[in-house]
This record gives sequence, structure tokens and C-alpha cells, in this order.
Amino acid sequence: MTVETAQIALFKATQTLKSADVPDAARDARRLMAFALDVDPGRLTLVLQDPISPQQAVCFEQAVVARASRRPVSHIIGRRAFYGRDFHVSDAVLDPRPETEILIEVAIEKGGTRILDLGTGSGAILLSLLAELPESRGQGVDISPSALEIAMGNAKLHKLETRAEFTQSNWLGAAQGVYDLIVSNPPYITGAEMRDLSPEVLNFEPHIALTPDMTPDNDGLDSYRIIARDAPGFMADGAWLIVEIGPLQAPDVCGFFREAGLVDVSIRHDLDGRDRVVVGRKPA
Repeated sequence: MTVETAQIALFKATQTLKSADVPDAARDARRLMAFALDVDPGRLTLVLQDPISPQQAVCFEQAVVARASRRPVSHIIGRRAFYGRDFHVSDAVLDPRPETEILIEVAIEKGGTRILDLGTGSGAILLSLLAELPESRGQGVDISPSALEIAMGNAKLHKLETRAEFTQSNWLGAAQGVYDLIVSNPPYITGAEMRDLSPEVLNFEPHIALTPDMTPDNDGLDSYRIIARDAPGFMADGAWLIVEIGPLQAPDVCGFFREAGLVDVSIRHDLDGRDRVVVGRKPA
């Protein structure tokens, strides 16, 4: 794509993305241009009239082609913002999402110095908590070795590698220790909901992080059944278990928590008023 200025390239890219039915095409084109030029997105307007080099033009064109195929912007640029920090991401991990920040806020409110993150993925949840709770240490477990590599890289990025440990584990199978906080954003999408996901999610995010079972009739609750059953054995007296949920799953998950002997079970809502987090405490 031969262009004279970033502005011209940006206009053409926006039209390309609109033709590919990409949502928010203009916004995404700007983010990709900032990536190609290696400038802060907030400063992009200041350089749009400047000529771009052939190398920058090629980088931008490749990024636009990838986005037109519905690859997420975060996967193209290799990072995603979450709770005020950037985290490395790839197609090996679930992108951290704004609604998960509710879980972070609840966990900070409860506090604790020993934290376990189940299904850690990019490590964004655990590392955000370690950064916000400076006296804490934590372990993140995940079944995926590729995800754990991303998480360890993020720990180094944020200089938290001395306080974070990452272990390959199928839920709590290889976990060790006793914790004040156990947190998780487990796969919870039902089989029926999977087919309605956007191409960005369905085609580019790991299905193992989205749904506990790829069969069409799965109810999305198997991860919660396992966590509620096993987590109390790793919780100190008075410790909290905090999980993100799908908007219709609160009654079932609250039931699992109570059946496991947890008390003070409650629901927290996201900014749209939907059920988003379930919290329970192990009796002291």
C-alpha cells in the first residue's frame, strides 16, 4: 500500500475495515496505525500529516488485513489493557475484559496476602491483584503450557516475578498451599451460546477458556462445580472464593458455594447491572 501520509493510509484502511463489516472500523484503524507508527494512540493526531516509511506502510497494511479477517486488535498488536496496565496476549489466552475488573475490585475489598488464581490465562487477574496488594504473593494455575508462558512474561513485564508462581494444573489438581483469596474467571459459556459468539472470539480465542465442554447441551457450569467442590480444601479459615460468572448463572453458582459449606455468599453486578461475580467465605 503506497501512501504519502498516515492520514491517507488511515482513511483507506477505515474503508477496508468497514467493507469487511468490522465493528468500530475507524477506532480500530487508528489503533492499528498507532501500532505501526509506534506512537501512543493519544498522540496519533499529531503525526497524521507526516509521511510514513515503506516499512511502516507494510506493517500497517498487514495489520489491517489481519483485522479485516476479524483477528482481534489485541492479538495483532500483542497486548490488551486491563485495570490500568497493559498485558501481553495471544491466541493462547482469553483476552482480559473490562467486566472482569469487577472481580478485581471485589478481591481488593476482601484483601489477603496469599492468592490463588484458577485458570490464570494471561495472568492478568493474579498480577493485577499482586500489584494492588503489595504485601501479597500468589500462584496462578492453568492447564495450558502456552498460557503459562504468556503469564510468566507478564509477571516479568510488571516486575512481579518474585511474587508470582505459575503451575500447570487442571484446576486444583497440582495446586499447593493455603490461601486467603481464591479467584477465577473460568470457562462458562454454554454450548448453545458458543455458536452466537463474534468471529473475533469464536475463531481466535481458545475454546478451552470459553466453555467447559464443546457439546451442544453443556450448561456452562462444570467449572464451578469443580471449583466449589475442591477450593475449600485450599482456603484458610475466613478466606474468600470469588468467581466471575455468566449473567444467568448466579443462582446455580450460589447454590454450589452453599453446598460446599461457604457462608456470606453474595452476588456483585457489573456496570450494566448484570450479575457478574459470586463471592463466598469459608467459616472461621
